Amino acid sequence: MKHTSFADWPCSIARTVDLLGDRWAPLVLRECFYGLRRFDEFQRELGIARNTLTERLRRLVADGLLEKRAYQSEPVRHEYLLTEQGRDFFGVLAAMARWGDRWLAGEQGPPVLLHHECGADSHAEVVCAACGEPMRAGNTRARMGPGFPEALADHTSVRKRFS
Repeated sequence: MKHTSFADWPCSIARTVDLLGDRWAPLVLRECFYGLRRFDEFQRELGIARNTLTERLRRLVADGLLEKRAYQSEPVRHEYLLTEQGRDFFGVLAAMARWGDRWLAGEQGPPVLLHHECGADSHAEVVCAACGEPMRAGNTRARMGPGFPEALADHTSVRKRFS
């Protein structure tokens, strides 16, 4: 089934969704953060079909989140390593885990804890980079940035949304 590309939309959320493509890509990246590197490890841990995994790894490499590196020559076998762009995705996964722990975890609590180098188990918090205060839906609003296309800024619906 053909899907609409969001790659050129004036929205970083839409572009990120387009880049990831589906539910498997974030899970592959999660496994990379857990230390997995090899195709068979991903396949075993995720239970993902081999053809689907091959496509997800190819796309994550092409989009710059993973680097494919040969670790064996006869037969050729590869491992997949997070790039700087891929490592930077950790905050997105941590925020997703925080939301899931709050709204989807059962009475037993979170299934996985994030342990920070300071020695504490912790969770992600979205805070303002300028003042350090929490960013919430009630105290934060969107406005057009310098990358918003001028041609779209004149549309009535866009002006209403960002006024």
